[in-house]
Amino acid sequence: MRGAHGRVIDAIGRAIVGGRYEPGSLLPKEAELMEEYGVSRTSLREATKVLAAKGLIEIRQKVGTRVRPEGLWNAFDSDVLTWSSEEGKGEAIIRDLVELREILEPSAARLAAARASKADLERIAKAHLSMAENVRDPARYAESDVEFHMAVFAASHNVLLQRFGYFVADFLHLSFDLQQKALLEREQVLDFSKDVERHRLVYESVNRAAQGTAGEAMLEVILDGKRNLSYAVELDSKQNVSEKSY
Repeated sequence: MRGAHGRVIDAIGRAIVGGRYEPGSLLPKEAELMEEYGVSRTSLREATKVLAAKGLIEIRQKVGTRVRPEGLWNAFDSDVLTWSSEEGKGEAIIRDLVELREILEPSAARLAAARASKADLERIAKAHLSMAENVRDPARYAESDVEFHMAVFAASHNVLLQRFGYFVADFLHLSFDLQQKALLEREQVLDFSKDVERHRLVYESVNRAAQGTAGEAMLEVILDGKRNLSYAVELDSKQNVSEKSY
């Protein structure tokens, strides 16, 4: 999101997720929001349309713009996920998303084992090779890891799983950011060698068309990521508490 339009989307979105504008309440009138955020009426209205599409608000003529209940927010939206994390509300959402990955990704791997084309297998293999080559480069490793999972989703040849894969990509980027931040603050180094091996087992199972093994291997990848992420979230929470106490 760029320019005034993007800036006001980000500002109001964070204010809603952070609790400044509570569910059920009306947003301030247009004139007040225009003055506060320094934007035109056109930019403000375009921004509220985007926020409505994300499920955060409901726009009604002659009534105003009301914040929707949190349960109706689009949890699969990458901005909502980012705002929740940065406003200190990401832990519960992250937990739920990991559980959803535990359910869906092993199924995607099993389907990939049954349906993957030669091109699909080459894409997965290429992503895994890139992971192995970048074990000492967290940023590039993260990109390669995301590509690996996207390739498996694509190989499932299930349109809905492929769309879920795009959301998983955003989630994985956020997870890597949290893990790297937490470990670097403790002067620890991210070690990806074991992770590369776990992903290799997924690729080999898909390549052999071993559906059951592919699902089991993918589940182990997710559970290992869950352990690392839980550790990172715990460190991050302790750091935030320490900073507030100080």
